[in-house]
Amino acid sequence: MQPQPPAPACYRHPDRPTGLACTRCGRPACPECLTAAAVGQHCVECVQQGRDDVRPVRNAAGTTLSRISQPYVTYTLIAVNVIVFAVTALQAHSLMDNQRSRLFYDWVLVPGFVGYDGGWARVLGSGFLHYGPVHLLANMFALYVLGPYCEVALGRTRFVAVYFTSLLGGSAAVTAMSGPLTPTAGASGAIFGIFGTVAVIMLRIRQNLTQIAVLLGINLVITFSVPGISVWGHLGGLLAGTLATTGILYLPRWIGIRDARKALTVGWAAVAAVAVAAVLVTVLAAPTL
Repeated sequence: MQPQPPAPACYRHPDRPTGLACTRCGRPACPECLTAAAVGQHCVECVQQGRDDVRPVRNAAGTTLSRISQPYVTYTLIAVNVIVFAVTALQAHSLMDNQRSRLFYDWVLVPGFVGYDGGWARVLGSGFLHYGPVHLLANMFALYVLGPYCEVALGRTRFVAVYFTSLLGGSAAVTAMSGPLTPTAGASGAIFGIFGTVAVIMLRIRQNLTQIAVLLGINLVITFSVPGISVWGHLGGLLAGTLATTGILYLPRWIGIRDARKALTVGWAAVAAVAVAAVLVTVLAAPTL
């Protein structure tokens, strides 16, 4: 009687005899090294190779959908706005008259002060200031509603870029079109840019634009009808955010680019171009008092 040959050993654990094998590559493996598959069982390396071979699901903006689970950027922006408001309220010793604080004085966007004595901080800093809690709550609620949609659609880094480009666009329009001593503050310019971003995204993926159009229309009516609201800040932010997002979602198609990486580069270049244009408008328009 011929002796039976010894059982093959697991390819990862040579000291473990096994009668099992990977149905994909055929290598012997112990139960610990095998994972149940749709057909048979696969070893560790074959499971990893299968994951690598699966192409990630991307949306119209080229964002990998599985990478954005929570809108952390939106929450961070809200937190920064709230913290800045708290600082101004503490400095002013007043929740309602927080504009009396030193930080508010240093950051509020007054076009005539932009080019004077470190006044360039006002271009961005003013976007985190608010006149009282009602102003803050209105803008943060809008950011809370619209921000996550844009963050998931564009990805975190591009959402941040579009947000700050919108802020720069609002500041540029205020500097160029408002009076030299007219103070402006608030995240409204960036928020209106996000309105434009949502509209472009929905248009790109062919969703119904009725809701965002009505919401934007209501906010524009309020902008033009309520005294004291920065019309140019809102319109400048809306224009900058819309142009930046259009550059991300449409420009690569318009110039015939199909490769995902090249399209991503073109999108970033478009956002950068809008941001640079906003900065140039601010620099050229800023009067010096």
